[in-house]
Amino acid sequence: MTGSTVTIHPEPTTAGTQVLIVEAIDVRDRAGTPAEFHFKVAPAESAVGRWHFDDAAQGATTTVAKDTATTEGARHDITLHQQSGKAATWTDQGRRGSGDYSLRLNDDVTDPAQRTGHASTSSAPLNTRDSFTVSAWVMLTDASTTRVVASAPGTDSSAAFNLFYSASAKKWVFNRAVADSATPAYVSALADTPHPPLNVWTHLVGVFDTKRDTDNANDTIQLFVNGRPQGSPVTLAAVNSAYMPWTSSAGMTVGGSKSGEYFMGRVDELAVWQRALLPGEVRKEGRLETDGVPASELVAHWDAAAAANGRVPQLTSYAAGAMTASATGVTAEPDEGTLRLDGVSGHLATTGPVVDETGSFTVTAGVRLDGAKLAALPVGAKAHVFSQATPDGKESSWALWVEKAGPDAYLWRFGRTATDAVGAVVASGSVASADVAEVDTWVQITGVYDGTEETTAGHGNTRLYVGEMQQPEAVGSSFTAPTQGSGEIAAGRGSASGVRGHFLPGSLSELRVWTGAMTSEQVFSLATGA
Repeated sequence: MTGSTVTIHPEPTTAGTQVLIVEAIDVRDRAGTPAEFHFKVAPAESAVGRWHFDDAAQGATTTVAKDTATTEGARHDITLHQQSGKAATWTDQGRRGSGDYSLRLNDDVTDPAQRTGHASTSSAPLNTRDSFTVSAWVMLTDASTTRVVASAPGTDSSAAFNLFYSASAKKWVFNRAVADSATPAYVSALADTPHPPLNVWTHLVGVFDTKRDTDNANDTIQLFVNGRPQGSPVTLAAVNSAYMPWTSSAGMTVGGSKSGEYFMGRVDELAVWQRALLPGEVRKEGRLETDGVPASELVAHWDAAAAANGRVPQLTSYAAGAMTASATGVTAEPDEGTLRLDGVSGHLATTGPVVDETGSFTVTAGVRLDGAKLAALPVGAKAHVFSQATPDGKESSWALWVEKAGPDAYLWRFGRTATDAVGAVVASGSVASADVAEVDTWVQITGVYDGTEETTAGHGNTRLYVGEMQQPEAVGSSFTAPTQGSGEIAAGRGSASGVRGHFLPGSLSELRVWTGAMTSEQVFSLATGA
């Protein structure tokens, strides 16, 4: 309407100079001359508490995790509470990679009654009446009962927040009690999908948002898993009219709750903010950047040179098992420390997954294609190098493969696939090599899935590297569907178009998987390096 005004409230996700471009649209949808408004955005308040859990570097007897946050105010160190001296301790399985540590809780204790290891601050690091965010990297190793990652206890059995795995819902949950009560009622924000994978790193974030006002009716909570919002924000008062924000005055508990629900697995890179993080900030936090470089952790490594008795051992301390060679079609090449696959039946396999595929990860393989055997395949044939099956086994949730594009023309590919409950493909994304794949020579092929990368379709993108060279991305490289593979993880065969097979004619040297999306520099130094 002529002469009317419109008020907007933009929320920039980055600091520094910002430009807002405004165009007026008339009744005939004709745009006027754009106007630019330049303004500066101050850096947002950083975390008021941050714990890296790398304190074991100070000595194995250390029982305190230092709060390394740099904001003004008191620091809140976390003290480990050990049952039998080992239920709460350290492990070198750290989310930031080689040389890092994390908090290990209860999974090395055989007596269930002794699995009460946890950690806590002596006083509350947050005012839970106001907006706040809690973030942690976790590895759940047992889902037989409810497992609490972090909790802000009340005076009775309630909690101002719980971030946890629910054994009844089979999902990750972020909740808060509507009041500090001996018989608390909770409002919960649940993950979209049940049955999160075990023994993998997952990034969890819980956000409580008061909308910067005093109106309790619009307070919300929301859960993020690997940077993805799980449903819409939940309005607490709309779910329970008795809701009132309240303050936990006790210390924050890590790996347990006041009602005795202890975590089992790993907790790392815990941080809390006295504000509601925006979605872009949540995704950036999940990258764990140091000087702009995201962290990656090697979680699986199979080296053909170590093969013995038909098995290729898994060389990291993570839970992935050894790969077993098929009864036929696999021949050792001892002079090279490699394995040759016949392209008919030969393959290696174990049970996956080894990463949470709703988040970022990197996979790589050393491979030499057999040119003569590839030449005998029909145009359009695929040969899988390294892949993880979807839950139904009809497709590969991720895969590195070579595809015969024409006579004597082969292309490397890295791709992802999502299927529905009956195994039908509902989403896919892949990148092909720009040049024809070389045969009869060793090549390092690396696939990167970045769940935080923005594309025109949403968040999630695939990248392919041949050696150290990143291949050009084209239409179809984005993959935004949160999906998780399970079952067989294989080398030399895979699933596609409803068929398991696609055997590889060629040789393999080693296979590796990292949690985290590598940059080009990291691919050069870590994937193609030793």
